[in-house]
Amino acid sequence: MSVYTSESKWHWRKLLTTTRGYFVLLIFAVVFLVPFYWMFATALKGDEQLFQLPPAWVPNPLVWENFAQVFKEVPFGRFLTNSVVLVVWNVVGQVVSCTLIAYGFARLRFPGRDALFLVLLATLMVPRQVTLVPQFILFAKLGWVNTYLPLILPAFTGSPFLIFLMRQYMMTIPLDLDEAATIDGAGRLQILRHVIMPISGPALVLVAVFTFTDVWNDFMGPLIYLNDPEKFTVSLGLSFFQGAKETSWHLLMAGSLMSMIPPMILFFLAQKRLLGGLAAAGIKG
Repeated sequence: MSVYTSESKWHWRKLLTTTRGYFVLLIFAVVFLVPFYWMFATALKGDEQLFQLPPAWVPNPLVWENFAQVFKEVPFGRFLTNSVVLVVWNVVGQVVSCTLIAYGFARLRFPGRDALFLVLLATLMVPRQVTLVPQFILFAKLGWVNTYLPLILPAFTGSPFLIFLMRQYMMTIPLDLDEAATIDGAGRLQILRHVIMPISGPALVLVAVFTFTDVWNDFMGPLIYLNDPEKFTVSLGLSFFQGAKETSWHLLMAGSLMSMIPPMILFFLAQKRLLGGLAAAGIKG
């Protein structure tokens, strides 16, 4: 009887702990989802509902035409195209450069390798504002202002943080695979192409997703280097739209909502590989 009672208490205690945990998570979920819902509801409101008191939590009627109106007010389709172009080039540049550099730090043995890697990590502590002015002066002297080159070419030199993640992941791959490939006559680049990269899929997805979100949401870079509105990206275009249409909050929310869709789709599609890459990158130091 006492054994049954103790087991029953243990089950009730476990149920209470689980319920409490889910309740706390539910509260946090509501807190984070309320701003998103308000943005979605505002995007579907008409002009007369924007400043209504008390606020209308459920738009009535639903004005779906707001999403189409955004494309009429500003060249929003052009902004999306410009962002996609920048994202594609940056993803290609980061994947290629980070893979090559991380492979050198993780698999090759040469004098000063560890010292160079420490220098690479030290650059993470340099704020972007410190290098902003020298970079602008350099690109201005090259005549690249108001072009996409300052926003694309740095990606082909690699990102210290992404190189670090790739290097950590590659160090978890056994060196026996490299030795077996070498015995079969494979060179360094062949080992990278046919052995390391197929195994490093989660880390490559990690680099691509991080690069996508950084470039897609980047506001400072396009603001500094782009002057022509036809070359604006989504983030800069929405700011331009906000300045031109200060009271059109329903259209601004509609544009912001549409700009969030591509990163959300990418995250949900790559979620498993993304989490796997993050977990594996922290296994070995």
